Amino acid sequence: MTDGSRRGVPRTLAISHRKTLPGDFESWLDLLEGNRIEALQLREKDLDDRSLLALGKRALGRSPRLFVNGRIDLVLTLGAAGVHLPQRALPASALRERFGQGLIFGASTHHPGEVATARDAGIDFVVFGPVFPPLSKTTTDTIPGLEGLRQAVEEGLPVLALGGITAARLAAVADCGAYGVAGISTFQDPRELPSLIAEFERLWPSSAAHEDRFPGR
Repeated sequence: MTDGSRRGVPRTLAISHRKTLPGDFESWLDLLEGNRIEALQLREKDLDDRSLLALGKRALGRSPRLFVNGRIDLVLTLGAAGVHLPQRALPASALRERFGQGLIFGASTHHPGEVATARDAGIDFVVFGPVFPPLSKTTTDTIPGLEGLRQAVEEGLPVLALGGITAARLAAVADCGAYGVAGISTFQDPRELPSLIAEFERLWPSSAAHEDRFPGR
């Protein structure tokens, strides 16, 4: 199992979706930086490689930790912190063996069994959800809910809760033992984000307090 704090696992992870931003991309980076968001996941599926690389370069100097969705080649080109693997990506164990221990590996999960699989494959942290109905879209998928989140946390990886995260819901997420939160709309609204981060910092203990829960490999 992985010690989230030593491996550089973020507690707040903003996932990019530039088409739903209230302003331009640079203004959003300003918003994330001003609210001390720990990491940005670049996830723009409609962009070609050159455009995605250019966007990554713009984000690289503005986020303490940059992750690229599914593109370890761009991670290496940019010198980003890590890669976020979708469910059908190449196995993390093979990627880590080839590219070494320096990168942080995240993965998307939707039920506790997938968290266990990610843990055994050498993933450093997972994004789990939706815990609540997503704010950014309607969905007919099964909602794992808070009980699903609680079970996911029990698998022994740092788990970032995803889906419908608001300031009012953070206490319930914290009670489940989540390591942190991730989202799209959650991190886009300049009116709501400061109160969400203030509540997050009130509820979550320091990184040092979590070290015993995630011992090193």
